[in-house]
Amino acid sequence: MSAYRATIPHMIGRWHGLVIDCPDPQGLAEFYQRLLGMVRVQDDPGWVVIGDAPDRPGVAFARVGDWQPPKWPDESAHMHFDVRVDDLRTAGEQVLALGARRLEGGGERFEVYADPAGHPFCLVSW
Repeated sequence: MSAYRATIPHMIGRWHGLVIDCPDPQGLAEFYQRLLGMVRVQDDPGWVVIGDAPDRPGVAFARVGDWQPPKWPDESAHMHFDVRVDDLRTAGEQVLALGARRLEGGGERFEVYADPAGHPFCLVSW
């Protein structure tokens, strides 16, 4: 057991999901459904959840009226998805067709994109 794990006496809770603020929950959920191969498990006005199944952790999209996307790479404290792919070029073409846009940065084994709402994410191949 690691020293870190030994200092935690018990689990406080279980991961339920990640919430992403955006101006259009339905549209952004559709983008990530197609990117990650997930299904829609909850669909309400202003709130959409995708995941593997309704009883498992998922990714939620919440409507925020005055949403402003992060300014990559200047605001580096934001979370982002790393999506593992077999072929960076093919996957890059596919996410661009879904509405993503290429951002600066990246390297031989990863590329940086923004989803339709402006959140950065990376395609990685390792």
